Amino acid sequence: MSEIKLICPPLPNMPWQDKPAGCTAPMWRHTENPIIGRNPLPNVARIFNSAVMPYEDGFVGVFRGEQRDGVSHIYFGTSRDALHWDFEPDKIPFTDESGKPFQPIYAYDPRLVKVDDTYYAMWCQDMYGAAIGVAKTKDFKSFTRIENPFLPYNRNAVLFPRKINGNFVMLSRPCDNGHTAFGDIFISESPDMQFWGRHRHVMGRTSCWWEGLKIGGGAAPIETDKGWLMFYHGVVNTCNGYVYSVGAAILDLDEPSKVLHRCASYILTPEEWYEERGFVPNVCFPCATLHDSETGRIALYYGCADSYVGVAYTTAQEIYDYILKYDHASEDDKSLGRR
Repeated sequence: MSEIKLICPPLPNMPWQDKPAGCTAPMWRHTENPIIGRNPLPNVARIFNSAVMPYEDGFVGVFRGEQRDGVSHIYFGTSRDALHWDFEPDKIPFTDESGKPFQPIYAYDPRLVKVDDTYYAMWCQDMYGAAIGVAKTKDFKSFTRIENPFLPYNRNAVLFPRKINGNFVMLSRPCDNGHTAFGDIFISESPDMQFWGRHRHVMGRTSCWWEGLKIGGGAAPIETDKGWLMFYHGVVNTCNGYVYSVGAAILDLDEPSKVLHRCASYILTPEEWYEERGFVPNVCFPCATLHDSETGRIALYYGCADSYVGVAYTTAQEIYDYILKYDHASEDDKSLGRR
């Protein structure tokens, strides 16, 4: 297998645990999972499906907090080691671009991505149906909401960490107004984070059982010299309900609607008690990564059973080799995704 290199700043203080002896999987769990338990705040029953990233000499995150009234909102947290978190007691006070309070009715499954000198948070919210909300910040002291990128119905928005061919690029998963029993990953471009177009199909569900129902974007794609490394979720409908697993693919650097390689096997699936047992059982839902260019280490943050946050580890080389070993990218995957 050829060597792969991460194209990103070094991150020597990221969390890490070596691969356990005898482990044959391409990804292994943090031994102290879950890193965030139930009832983390007085009015929050569960934190899950949340995103983190480095900031200054520590780490920050935007967290899905399911309140005791059953409504989800986005909370802000900080950490010195990206494992032990301190949360602001109140949900993030979003404003509009004139500085007036502008809270979403609900907000869930956030991602957090830095592009140039600005940090963008994305989540699913109500906009006369499930749609994508976006806010920006430069200091994590104020969050300004900007225009919703897409019409309803849409979920699982993930921004690429740099512009491609001069444009912002975002993954999303068009859906319907229910708990969608279908879904493919699409990509869109924008010159200014307001007007979006050049929509392309990236990839859809397959005959592989673990992603046979629907798929959706996960963590922000990681730039490598071989393409964009994308972690995503795949869903199967079993006789006992949905099961969410984590998959991986490599997208073309300049035309990321083209899938270069796609792994037929999942890389993480519910197996531990905190993944199998919870408010929504059998869920591994990827939302963020921390990664270090010097070592190739990757830490994946994922929601567990809609109740907890877990961390799993791999390296760029290990996951790349695994994707290539079980590659099943179709000719449609490899196309521009335009019809």
